[in-house]
Amino acid sequence: MSRIGRKPIAVPDGVKISFKNGHVDVEGGKGKLAWDIPQGIEAKVEENNIVVERINDEKKIKALHGLTRSILSNMVTGVSEGFTRTLDIVGVGYRAELIGKGTIKFNLGYSNPVEFSLPSSISAKVEERGTKLILEGIDKQIIGEIAARIRKLRPPDAYKGKGVRYEGEILRLKPGKAGAKA
Repeated sequence: MSRIGRKPIAVPDGVKISFKNGHVDVEGGKGKLAWDIPQGIEAKVEENNIVVERINDEKKIKALHGLTRSILSNMVTGVSEGFTRTLDIVGVGYRAELIGKGTIKFNLGYSNPVEFSLPSSISAKVEERGTKLILEGIDKQIIGEIAARIRKLRPPDAYKGKGVRYEGEILRLKPGKAGAKA
């Protein structure tokens, strides 16, 4: 049996969970999320814990067991606490600024600034004079996808380290040309 799939998910106070015909709705203080549970997997609430079980031991269903538990756990955490992802913008003149509620304007060394639209479920804050971008929301998958798309606008350079990177990302810089001697 899946080691991750066997772990029960603790449900904090203030989070409501309902299962109907393979569909789960999780509602908490920060918002509401919904998801369809794959066929062959069953989930139920027992004593303030969500327990995920599989019907049989087919390879496909075994693979979905831990995945289902992880997604349900992320949903419970998202509606109760929320998720954040921080991006660092490194480089001379590289910065971000908020335009309105759902648009970010990036100056990333291109001839024109790049405007990036955020989905309505994600909020952003810009700190440290435009060099730190904090994304917040309740859906971990959407936050990760948006952070990856923003990072893709200008990935970190391997020689100087300029670009957009995740906070805490370790970047090994390559040595430049040694130069011709003698």
